[in-house]
Amino acid sequence: MIVANGAAWPPVLTGPGDARLRPAPGRWSALEYGCHVRDALRLYDERLQLMLARDEPLFANWDQDATAVAGRYGDQDPAVVAAELTGAAGVLAARFDAVTGDQWQREGTRSDGARFTVETFGRYFIHDPVHHLWDVTGTRTAPAGG
Repeated sequence: MIVANGAAWPPVLTGPGDARLRPAPGRWSALEYGCHVRDALRLYDERLQLMLARDEPLFANWDQDATAVAGRYGDQDPAVVAAELTGAAGVLAARFDAVTGDQWQREGTRSDGARFTVETFGRYFIHDPVHHLWDVTGTRTAPAGG
């Protein structure tokens, strides 16, 4: 699911239309959503690595809005973001694919106290890129043949 979702973003970001255009005041553009998904993929990879390497790590808080402002999401290059997002999806998918046996039950805790096993962490995570692809395209994964 991670790879299919990642593959669906480049046409959204580099296809026809302006990925920087916000569809409504206060709503992110496709580019801003793409930057967020890219950064979420990277963050979840870091957190998954922590869960696999340390006993019950505590994850630092991630202020998504502050990250968007500091990263100037709306000013980034859509083609670069598309490539980075696809790459990050491949890395995270491979990392999950390498999890075996008891590793699925290793635990980590978010800064707000929410606890996850690697398994529930993966299930929780996939909602974000799927939801945001739906936000910008109305589809959940890559189109057929994509």
